[in-house]
Amino acid sequence: MKKKFFYCFIFIIIFLFYFSNFCFAWGEPELVNKLNKAFESVRDWLIKLATPAAAVAVGTGIFMKKFSFGDEERIRLGKKLIKGSLFSYAFILAINLILSAIKSLVG
Repeated sequence: MKKKFFYCFIFIIIFLFYFSNFCFAWGEPELVNKLNKAFESVRDWLIKLATPAAAVAVGTGIFMKKFSFGDEERIRLGKKLIKGSLFSYAFILAINLILSAIKSLVG
């Protein structure tokens, strides 16, 4: 009885692996394609939004430093804002680069 179950199990596994190649050769389902396109459009939108946001943050930091009139707290806050915005923008660009590299390797 155990041998019969084992042989049936092995046959089912081999059958599934053999026919899974035919199923995956037809392409991705339409829902997966739509989700991939949606994520790509969101990613592109975020990259386009990050550039002006970083520019505004750096400009605000520069103006805070320029018009601090000797207030050391404002100078420190301006420097912190400039460093943080540049670091965040570099991080977003690095993530975009990594995702592009992964996409080129996979597909």
